[in-house]
Amino acid sequence: MSTGSPEGSTSPPSTPAPGSPTRIDRRVALEWILAASAAMPFLGSTGTAFAQDKPGKAKLPAAKGYGPDPDMVKAYRPGDVWPLTFTGHQRQTVIVLEDIIMPADDRSPSASELKVHDFVDEWISSPYRNQASDRNLILKGLDWLDEEAQRRGGRDFVSLDAKTQLAICQELAVSAKKNSKEYPGSFFYLMRNLVSGGYYTTPVGMRDIGYLGNMPMAENVGPTPEALAHLGLSPEAA
Repeated sequence: MSTGSPEGSTSPPSTPAPGSPTRIDRRVALEWILAASAAMPFLGSTGTAFAQDKPGKAKLPAAKGYGPDPDMVKAYRPGDVWPLTFTGHQRQTVIVLEDIIMPADDRSPSASELKVHDFVDEWISSPYRNQASDRNLILKGLDWLDEEAQRRGGRDFVSLDAKTQLAICQELAVSAKKNSKEYPGSFFYLMRNLVSGGYYTTPVGMRDIGYLGNMPMAENVGPTPEALAHLGLSPEAA
């Protein structure tokens, strides 16, 4: 039996237990959503494939959204933009899963340290068509993880030992590589894209890949000779 919430549920998330990770500020999350929205087409979000397989399942949450010109100065509270989706259990499952996908290393923090799970929650909770299909696939996939854990003798995915958790994820990764549109591999493919998209649109993630963004410059020196050579252009073309 699954421990997740019903597919398409818009019930508010559980109050985090004492000692559990705190949530990011809603204004920060909104900025994150806007930044990641630009990156997602390059990551290949696949939720729409699941929506096509299950007609009528991609129901939009009953929320107004942030509109074409969101106020980025306002301190948004839960429910001001849209209600969040994850229950406490689902949130903990995503925390475990994201750290398998993007663990900490000697120079970068883990996905959970950057609270990427809150980004995923915001993403699937937003009342837009593409996110609605992603929402259904993520919720169904989280249920599948618990069901798979029970098939392997556990209570749920979170309670499994790290070795078994990793084995399940490796099997999902193989499935996703064979066919990223076939469930449950499609779930892992989407989750991996959301986690990486959320991670690398944080300031820490951008620094990790060497992205500088809009930085003040004393002078415009133009592209480097190496860049011009790579494009087959002469210095005069710059």
